[in-house]
Amino acid sequence: MINLYFLTLFPAIIDEYFSESIMKRALEDNIIRIHSINIRDFANNKHNRVDDYPYGGGAGMVMQAPPIIRAIKSIEHYQEIPIIFLTPSGTTFNTKECQKLTLKLKACKSIIFLCGHYEGVDQRVIDRYVTDEYSIGDYVLTGGELPALVLADSIIRHIQGVLGNAGSLTEESFESNLLEYPQYTRPQKVEDMSVPEVLLSGNHAQIKKWRKAKSLEITQEKRPDLLKKEK
Repeated sequence: MINLYFLTLFPAIIDEYFSESIMKRALEDNIIRIHSINIRDFANNKHNRVDDYPYGGGAGMVMQAPPIIRAIKSIEHYQEIPIIFLTPSGTTFNTKECQKLTLKLKACKSIIFLCGHYEGVDQRVIDRYVTDEYSIGDYVLTGGELPALVLADSIIRHIQGVLGNAGSLTEESFESNLLEYPQYTRPQKVEDMSVPEVLLSGNHAQIKKWRKAKSLEITQEKRPDLLKKEK
């Protein structure tokens, strides 16, 4: 059986998707098992708050690292499971990437999807725990649940027994141009990782310069085609 874990603030979105059609049949046939894990259950405050203001200032809120890390560690053998983060900074998901991810899933029988929200996730979670980052296109959604479901649906279809006709797979077809800089929020230190000093300096000119440099660096590394478009 294949286990799919979704770390999310809205587990009902995930559960609803798997209540119909091919995905429902895959569940009923015990081909897959879905685990919708509510990140709020791992908050350590009475209001189950899991977000905070970004270091360095800026609009919106950032999901805190500790609740997410606790949610990840609640999964048995999480160290051996691919952890997928859905982000505009990720590799564009396509047929080739789907095949790669399907092979990983078949090998370890489990996969974890981290669904972000608000302005994003504290970068330290990504640096330490995420194994793969994927994007489903150059646009922004309100959360990572829909992209996670897109990837899940795409790879589940490649699992033996999910499609009634296995031949279906072989017959199928195929606003700045910079990615966002890393985000950090409280606490200032997570495990042995600290927030970059420039974001604590209060020097807005230096913060702006750092963010622009990081955006260029990340774009060059992950989506150099965007820089070509800018030219």
